[in-house]
Amino acid sequence: MKLSNTSLPGVFLIEPKIFSDPRGFFWENWNAAKYKSLGISNEFVQDNISYSKHGVIRGLHFQNPKGQGKLISVLQGSIFDVAVDIRPNSPYFKQWVGFELSAENHYQLWIPRGFAHGFAVLSSDALVSYKTDDYYSPSDEQTLFWNDPEIKVVWPIKNPIISEKDLQGLCLNEFSIEKLPNI
Repeated sequence: MKLSNTSLPGVFLIEPKIFSDPRGFFWENWNAAKYKSLGISNEFVQDNISYSKHGVIRGLHFQNPKGQGKLISVLQGSIFDVAVDIRPNSPYFKQWVGFELSAENHYQLWIPRGFAHGFAVLSSDALVSYKTDDYYSPSDEQTLFWNDPEIKVVWPIKNPIISEKDLQGLCLNEFSIEKLPNI
């Protein structure tokens, strides 16, 4: 398994070892000891699966104060996965990274607490799996506007499909400091 640093410290791109033969492949999606040796020792408490069609953008979501670290994998299709640093005290505040994750490349993205997360579906559809290190908390859920002009995420989708909830997201400068992670 290979872990690569990204331009945002704490966000890692992970390339797991894939064992292939003519029958198919085997992939160890999570092994606590191996990931701990890479610096990810979080205890995961919830697994989520999301199915979306081509052109859908989900996000940018985060929880505060009850944040969640997320390990993202794609089981079917491909996505452009994005993490945005929303920690006001961070030297990387307002910066983002994005990577293509797919069922073919098997890459995973580790996004720690203090980051907003979202993705765009590049394939005809996508099945996305993500492990979280804390439970979903509706009262702590926040939505950063997917197309915040100050953040300037470069989404690879021309006419995205956005949920009503995500269309109601706030731009980062509209959040009070108390609503953003102080990590």
